[in-house]
Amino acid sequence: MTLRPQRTIARTADIAGVGLFTGADVTLRFLPAQEGHGIVFRRVDLAGRPEVPATIDHAIERSRRTALACGHAVVEMTEHVLAALAGLRVDNCVVELDAPEPPGCDGSSLVFADALMNAGFVRQTATRDVYTVEEEEIVLGDDADAELFAQPSEGDGLTIHYRLDYGPRSPIAPQALSIEITPHTFLEELAFARTFVLESEIAELKARGYGRHVTPKDLLIFSSVGAIENKLRSLDECVRHKILDCVGDFALLGCDLRGHLSAYRSGHSQNREMVRRLYDAAHAVSHQERTHAA
Repeated sequence: MTLRPQRTIARTADIAGVGLFTGADVTLRFLPAQEGHGIVFRRVDLAGRPEVPATIDHAIERSRRTALACGHAVVEMTEHVLAALAGLRVDNCVVELDAPEPPGCDGSSLVFADALMNAGFVRQTATRDVYTVEEEEIVLGDDADAELFAQPSEGDGLTIHYRLDYGPRSPIAPQALSIEITPHTFLEELAFARTFVLESEIAELKARGYGRHVTPKDLLIFSSVGAIENKLRSLDECVRHKILDCVGDFALLGCDLRGHLSAYRSGHSQNREMVRRLYDAAHAVSHQERTHAA
């Protein structure tokens, strides 16, 4: 397969808002970076402006989101920013922020994607590494009601199939979707899809100090009769957001992925576990190649 050139952005782009989980006011800035730099978050509000690379070895355990840490610096809920960068094939970028969490915006990646599109892109000289799934990998949820499969694919890119079904009593209807991830499909079919939560879960989250400022206008909140004070952007917006989350989480692999992902009710924890396995496999292949070359 033909390797594509790495890309960065042409100019800086700023986004201001409030974090969904922490409620902190925050300004996020995308900055261009040299080839081979990768994606790095920089906490400019902390002494020394520490940097946190967006790779799976910096992921820490969190519920309902993907957080990264390096030393004392932590960045919460990175997946929507990473999805926009990966979906638009921005490989090298510094993401500055002056709070522990990016702006929540509307719970989707749309604002981040629009900012990157407005910044423009620069083609770089080095090529982007690719990991090709050669053998099937399976990750199960703790209670076996979630599954995530990585399989070889005949195509040159990444295709994600997600099946969402929370049962007959859920206000969220069963839905399924399969998408080949490209900048075009990301912009047209995924970027707008918002994060969602059940009304019954809100009280517990706020009791734990999360999302105390959040209103139904900030994301999709489902009651027994559907979305509260909001309208779906597509009938299958929820499954589209789950695929968006996969794009963001799998960006932590640090290279392009060639294969087919099949998911059923899986979430961030299963995504991270799969990325760890693929990351280890990719580095094992790289080590073997270096050994043979020597």
